[in-house]
Parts: sequence; C-alpha cells; structure tokens
Amino acid sequence: MGKTISCSVLVALISCFDLQLQFGTASHTITASKSIKDPDVIISQNGVFRLGFFSLANSSNRYVGILYHQIPVQTVVWVANRNRPLKDSSGILTISDDGNLVVSNGKAQILWSTNVTNLIPNATTAQLLDSGNLVLNNGENGGSSILWESFQHPSNAFLQTMKISTDVKTGRKVQTRSWKSLDDPSDGNFFQGIEPFSIPEGVVWNNNQIYSRTGPWNGRIYIGLINVNSVYFDGFYVVADDVEKTYYETYEYSTDSRLIYYELESDGRFVERIWDAGKGDWITGYSSYRTDCDVYGKCGAFAICDSTKRPICSCLKGFKPRNIEEWSQGNWSSGCFRTTPLHCQRDNNNGSEVGQGDDGFLKLKKTKVPAFPDQSSITNGECKDQCMKNCSCVAYAYDAGIGCMLWSGDLIDVQKFSTRGVDLYIRLPSSELDTGKHTKVIVITTVISGMLVIIIISALFVSRRMGQQRGRNKRRTQIKHKFHSENIGESSIGVKLQQLPLFKFEELATATNNFHPEKKLGQGGFGPVYKGTLDDGKEIAVKRLSKASGQGLEEFMNEVVVISKLQHRNLVKLFGCCVEAEENMLVYEFMPNKSLDAFLFVVICLLNMQCKGDFQRNLTCSAMEFYY
Repeated sequence: MGKTISCSVLVALISCFDLQLQFGTASHTITASKSIKDPDVIISQNGVFRLGFFSLANSSNRYVGILYHQIPVQTVVWVANRNRPLKDSSGILTISDDGNLVVSNGKAQILWSTNVTNLIPNATTAQLLDSGNLVLNNGENGGSSILWESFQHPSNAFLQTMKISTDVKTGRKVQTRSWKSLDDPSDGNFFQGIEPFSIPEGVVWNNNQIYSRTGPWNGRIYIGLINVNSVYFDGFYVVADDVEKTYYETYEYSTDSRLIYYELESDGRFVERIWDAGKGDWITGYSSYRTDCDVYGKCGAFAICDSTKRPICSCLKGFKPRNIEEWSQGNWSSGCFRTTPLHCQRDNNNGSEVGQGDDGFLKLKKTKVPAFPDQSSITNGECKDQCMKNCSCVAYAYDAGIGCMLWSGDLIDVQKFSTRGVDLYIRLPSSELDTGKHTKVIVITTVISGMLVIIIISALFVSRRMGQQRGRNKRRTQIKHKFHSENIGESSIGVKLQQLPLFKFEELATATNNFHPEKKLGQGGFGPVYKGTLDDGKEIAVKRLSKASGQGLEEFMNEVVVISKLQHRNLVKLFGCCVEAEENMLVYEFMPNKSLDAFLFVVICLLNMQCKGDFQRNLTCSAMEFYY
C-alpha cells in the first residue's frame, strides 16, 4: 500500500508537523521490553499506517487496531480484539512470556493473542509495515521468517498486496469478514473471498449462503462485473495453481497518486474506497451491489433478472413460473420450469436414438452467465456441438480467455446487462424456437433450404474470411493514415511503417499466458511490459497500454513513429503492434541481457539533460524514455 501514496497527496491531507504534535515520535516495532499502552501508538516506517488504541462513534469501548495514519478521517483497516473490547483505557499491547503478541486489560486478562505455538520466549518482535501488514517475526531486526501476519487474518478491509486465498487441500481460507455495524467491529454475517469452483470467482457469503458473485475470472477480468472502472483491473489479478489447488486474488496499482482500498460493509456490499483529497473524505467507486439483480439467485432457476424492467424477473423463453402465486407477489425465489421437454429427453425416455436435430439454442446477448459452469478448452465453433451431444447440457457460452462454458444443471443467477457481458445460448426444443410457423411451411422450407445449404455455408465462410480480412485492412489503413498525417509520406520510414505487422490480441494473450504476472518484465508510464513466446519460438516483449496511463491512440502512434525512425544495433527492434477494441500494444524483440539499461545509463542521463537540442537528439531521448 505504501506505493500508492504520493508525497503530494499526503501533504495535501495533513502536515507531518501536526501529526508529530498529536502522536509524538513512535517506533514501528514492539518487543518484549517495549510495549504500548493506551493511548500510545507505533507508526510504520514511512508513516502510512499506525497501530494503537481507538474508539468508535457512539461507543466507549476501546480497541487495538491498524488505521491510516495521515488521513484526517479515522479509517480503521484491521482490529485485533474485535470480539472482546476493552471497557476502559487500561489496555496494553505487548509481547507475552510465550512470545505471542497479546492485548490485555488492567487486570492482566488476555483479550486477544496471535496464538502461535512453539515460539521461543523473548525472541519475537512485532513490526508494522507500510503495506498495513502487522507481522510477528523472530529476532530484533525482523528475522528471516514471518511467524504470524495480520494479512492472513483480515478484518473487513482488503488492502493492496494482501492475498485473499483458498487452499482446497488444507481447507484454509483467507477472507475478509464484515463488522456487525458501523459502531461494532465484532464478527458480522458476511464473508468475502475467492472460490475456485471449476473457474475461480470472487464471492460474498451471507453465513453459508452465496450473497453475490463476480462471475468467472478470464485471465484479465471477472466477466460478471460491468460497473467497475477499467483501472480496477490494471493491477488486479487472480493466480490459480490447479496442481497444488491453491487460488488467490490480489492487487497492486502502478500509479502512486491514488489511495484505494476495498471494504466489506456490514450489509454485505463489497465496495471500493477512493480517497478524495479535495473533499477530504472517502468516496465510493465500485460496489458489488447496485440493484436487486446483484443479489445471488434473486429470480431463482431458469429465470433472468433485468434491473431496467418491471418486474425485474422473468422466466427464460420455454419456461414458466413454478409458483404463480408467489411470482405475482414479487417472490421469485422458486424460479421457473421447462414447459416442453427437450427432444433428446423424449428420445431417451422412449429408448430410441437421440434426435439431436430437433433441439436448438436461443441466444441471449450481453448476460452475466449462470453460476457453476463446467469449463472446456475446445474452440468457440465446437461449443454448440459438444453441448448438443450431451442431453444433460442445457446451455453454453464462450469467452476468449476461458474457452467454452457448459451448464448441465439449473441455470441460476442469470442477469441481463446493457454493456459488456457474454452471449448465453439456452437449449430449447425446436417447437419453442419455431413459434408461429406451421408444420407444412416448415417442411417446404426445409426441402428448399436443404438444396441451398451447401451454397449458403460456403458463401458465409467466404464472406466471413473476407470480412475478417477487410477488418484487418481497415485497422491497418487507420494506422497508415495516422503515420501519413505525421508527414511521413512515401519516405523509407513510411514504407517500413506501412509494412509493420499487426498482431491479434488472442495471439499475444497466448504468447504471454494471458498476461500472467510471472511474465511481467516491468512497468513504465506507458504501461506494463510482458515477456512472451510466439508459436514459432520467437521471444518478444509486449508493451501494453495501461488504461490508467492517460495516453490514447495518438500518443501510441507517436511512439511507434519514434521507435521506427531509430535504427541502431543497440536499440530494440519493433516487430509490430496490436490495435484491437480497447487494446493498444507494441511488440518488440526480447532483449535478455538488458543492454541499454546496463551500458547506457550515463548516456541516457546526459541525453535527458540535452534533449532540448536538435531533432535527432529529441528522437533518441524520446525513444529511450519510452523504452524504460
């Protein structure tokens, strides 16, 4: 978290002089010989967080917790004795005889402990880090191993670099837990964590019932969230180890000008808190609850929730309410049931061969896909066939980062989105798909269609290939036009730029393992850089425009022009670029020996001082600043 607070923001919030007057000089470590008593505090090394005693509004109880130190609004992110408050100001936080960090009252009663076994007495220290993590270590200087940490025992706050995790083998979960109320930090009813399912999802639980969910993680985003800023995902990622069965989500923003954390509120809302220095208060960004449709299973099975309609719940086509009376009263939890059996089900019941051709699929655009999909690695074109071959398959969907998703049980928690979302295909009998057509007309049409089907399929195939080619040519033309507008014209540089290859997003995603954090080489003002390997074995460096960088297509094009104009054996080669949807990426050759960084640092420093000179030096400086 320490990386997210710039000096300008902190100075704008409150002066260090005032804080010194209020808290005095404080260490960031507690030892067996150095404890703190109410109202003393310890402060992290760079003054980001403090650990000490506090009370909440409308309550005289005293708690030990971690708070933002340089924020004028009391902001608690972790509480030690949340379920056993102190009743007066006699509290003390110290290292006990057995080496644990404990909170005790004036009667020497222990109200809270780190509760670690087999510690060495008088050999442990507690240290508050600038990330907001309180750690129990071996040794006076922090030791080499962490014995206990608050990030493994969160309260209701999800801070940067904290890992919300699930270990399937051990059953161990790290989850945030809500407060009971604004004035009572004791355990509430809601938990927030990550659930692997067949595809990892973020989930909020109300005791042992799912309250809300994010939809599956596709390697870049949770596909069930539409009301989040794109910046939310720039530093947010999920790591899944399917072999060890461990899964976690974490985040760390590259910019140092925004102060953000996430909080699980007492009513189950999981919200983003953003510090607004101008208002002098926290504002709410993302929220897991916008409408009643965000509540898990609001409309029951085989129904869809649309917050723009009244009522918000309706049965899917081919289904009707299971309980008409409850449905008319606005209680949709019983859901819907299928009115006409699938043709394959009738065939199975009759013991005859499955007639796959009499079932079809209804397309629902822009949806939050149902819960509990089964994942398949097959390509998009084969999803329908795989679902059709299995009579228990009732729906399918496709996402480029996930592959095919198939459902064989009840379809629960389907939501209609106005933007984003995934197309969902519901399996229905042909009678539900051909409503309003007479059988005679269908037969005649089928005969005629059968004679033309080969021609139509061939035409569609050719048209699709031509359309794809036109799309690529159009994007290439846009890029060329931008280059020409910079007076490149028909020069040798312009010719090279016109020949610059365009990479597909899927190709770069595959090369970088979906931009996995382990492939990340570094981060600059433009955005993160990832190492990748193309299908032919060529190693590349992919520079991905960060949505939080403030740079648009024009800056992107300018940097392509600058790099393309420079030709030197010590400068990295530009292989191509990707301009697709909202993605802007540059593809370079991979430089494993860090040649520029290792040998030209002094030159770069001199160039930075002289970049106000002639045009060629300007280009060189710009290129080096861009690369690094």
